[in-house]
Amino acid sequence: MTDTTISKSPQPAKSYRWIGGVAVVALLVAMALDTTIVQIGSERDVQVQRFSPEAFGAEQFPLIKQSVETRAVEAAELAQAITADKKAAGEKYGVATSVGPVFSVKFTGVVGERKANYNVVAVEGLPAELTLRVQTGPALNGTDLRDATGQIEFGQFKNQIEYQDAGSAINNEVKKVVLGSLDPAALTGKTVTVIGVFKLVNPKSWIVTPVRIDVQ
Repeated sequence: MTDTTISKSPQPAKSYRWIGGVAVVALLVAMALDTTIVQIGSERDVQVQRFSPEAFGAEQFPLIKQSVETRAVEAAELAQAITADKKAAGEKYGVATSVGPVFSVKFTGVVGERKANYNVVAVEGLPAELTLRVQTGPALNGTDLRDATGQIEFGQFKNQIEYQDAGSAINNEVKKVVLGSLDPAALTGKTVTVIGVFKLVNPKSWIVTPVRIDVQ
């Protein structure tokens, strides 16, 4: 009786293990190349972890100011356009928001009474029923300046809190840069030239947040 030897092909286990090892190494190298090392406490670490409203406001206010000054429309001309066709005026002169258009405006007038955080300004050529107020602090309300250019949008921020903080930070720059050396209580009776913005909610009441006030 003859013994028959049946030969089996060797399994390429070692080859598979070698290929698998190469794949793992390649993956680790790719991960290392795609990883940014951030040192704890460094400027990059702070930026990654926390939004700074103060830095944002200081950076954005000069850009907003320049944009508003460039696009500002004389108040009498703007009032006439709004009276004739509010929607058309918004499309021509304003920046759209969910509440209403934000207009950039400029005017010269005489300061009247002061109430709370506003000074009323009488401007020649405006309708008699229109009251124009300028925010002079110490508190500044609204996000009109944040929304004035159309360049700052909610999607740029992590959440609604950051978006609101951005608006407040820009207002704080107005307090420092525009209103810092101004005494609102001493403005009554004086002639001022103002450039600023307002959100059109009530056509008979403009509340202007200034980017520039010149007292004559």
